[in-house]
Amino acid sequence: SYLPLLSYSRMALSALREYDKSGKYDVIIYDGRGDQTTLRMLGMPEILSWYIRRFRQVFTDSDVGKAISPFIQPVTSAILNVSWTADNFTQQSTEQSTQLLEQGKAAIADPNRVASYLVTNGDAAAIATAKYLWSSAQQVGLTVSSVILNQIPLTAGLAAEFAPLEVSALPRLSSTDDWQPLIEALPNFTQTSRSPRPITIDIPGRQVRLFLPGFDKKQVKLTQYGPEVTIDAGDQRRNIMLPPQLSGQPVKGAKFQDGYLTISF
Repeated sequence: SYLPLLSYSRMALSALREYDKSGKYDVIIYDGRGDQTTLRMLGMPEILSWYIRRFRQVFTDSDVGKAISPFIQPVTSAILNVSWTADNFTQQSTEQSTQLLEQGKAAIADPNRVASYLVTNGDAAAIATAKYLWSSAQQVGLTVSSVILNQIPLTAGLAAEFAPLEVSALPRLSSTDDWQPLIEALPNFTQTSRSPRPITIDIPGRQVRLFLPGFDKKQVKLTQYGPEVTIDAGDQRRNIMLPPQLSGQPVKGAKFQDGYLTISF
């Protein structure tokens, strides 16, 4: 089912890019699948960047590279607005490919440009899924701005489940002709998110801080490979390219507390 998925994602992302480019809209809302598939698509710039750095030629010559070569053109077209094939994927200059991928990563990481919202109800399974997607979003650098409760009241227990995110409760419509209460209950989509950023880098303090909600210390693993640090949290992984000031510096310590992983160099 990869080809239909990629075709749909390509059309959706192309449309979003055109809407954004037009400058006619204050806010563009994408109500898609809202699952791991969407997060993987949004994480493609970081994933492709990592593969280019590590396995550019090896990847192309491998069986895996040959198997997914038909998907390179639609993915790069949808995500990066270029049309690479399996042949010229490895022939593009490192500078050009890195620049395009960094632009994609920067857009996803900027909450003023892209932000996500968790929508859930009071069902225990729905809450668990929302919390899992919250933690997964952090691993692709996507900011979760707030939580929207679908037709259930806000309780202290629900607020605690998603702290420190803001939570909005949508009321049940008493009449299909009166949408104003629903509109007023929605979060302000134009307001800059005050939720925790997925990652902050403090160069003077020589620290990298990651927000990993929903995990405990035993689920988090840290490894270092040259100028990169890899974070495994549960079944998710994120590769962080360190800035020049920290690149090559060994990790001196790591602390996981209150949902934050703090790495010192």
